Amino acid sequence: MSARQRVLVLGGSGFVGRHVAAKLSAAGHDIVVITRHRERARHLLLLPTMEVVEGDPCDSAVLARYAAGATAAINLVGILHERGRQTFERVHVELPGLLVAACQGAGIRRILHLSALGAGADAPSRYLRSKAAGEDAIAASGLAWTLFRPSVIFGPEDTFLNLFAKLSRLLPVIALAGASARFQPVYVGDVAACIVAALPDDETSGQRYDLCGPHVYTLEQLVRYVGEVTGTPRPIVPLGPRLASLQARMMEWLPGPLLTRDNLLSMQRDNVCDCAFPSRFGVAPSPIEAIAPGWLAPASRSSRFDSYRAQSGR
Repeated sequence: MSARQRVLVLGGSGFVGRHVAAKLSAAGHDIVVITRHRERARHLLLLPTMEVVEGDPCDSAVLARYAAGATAAINLVGILHERGRQTFERVHVELPGLLVAACQGAGIRRILHLSALGAGADAPSRYLRSKAAGEDAIAASGLAWTLFRPSVIFGPEDTFLNLFAKLSRLLPVIALAGASARFQPVYVGDVAACIVAALPDDETSGQRYDLCGPHVYTLEQLVRYVGEVTGTPRPIVPLGPRLASLQARMMEWLPGPLLTRDNLLSMQRDNVCDCAFPSRFGVAPSPIEAIAPGWLAPASRSSRFDSYRAQSGR
């Protein structure tokens, strides 16, 4: 494939997407990002090879319009919680199918897709089963596909470690569902680097790559670590299955739920890799301990606030 490509990116304005877009731009590729709300993608507009267009990625006409002229497509869209029309079926299953159809119609042969570690037809949660169905749609496309299956992804803009940091600052005690669930968190920059490296690499076609960081933690260990780094350590009370389910049921009524019963079901399956990080991409996975203090520690937060004040003249 040619060195410079025109890449259609779905989910380019999100947490993982902003990192992938920046690396694609740095590599000299032209990028088209479709987003429902263009103002939420303002951070992308500074990238020199970026085009941000407003539209519904689940609209086949929109996909067809912007797939025309592209040489590759990357799907990074995913949700952890269902809300209104944004269901697992629509986002994780129907959207990949629509993207495949758009690629086939536009003559795009290369497609990269971000799934989730633990996805499977026999998985305990609807989230993981829908991710598996999305993988199937990509793998059956006849295109030159590559799938990435990361463990939970961490980074400065995440909703994972930052959620624990917020809870540690707000609550005197943390009642924790799924305390013994095991994770192998992977840094967002490492995930993005793998995706961008795979784009021109024909040897990665037809491959599924599990992506995990170098260390395994229980959820309780992660929450405790975040409390220590932020300077707000809190007692942690692990909840049994019944109380955890009750807590999740109550949280489902919140406008932006922190936890759902489906999330709990996902945690029944350890989110860890049974293989080494793929050497194909030349990436040494970063441990949480080397990255997280850079934005979670009190000193780093203070320096950011000082910078904001200086920029505003206060």
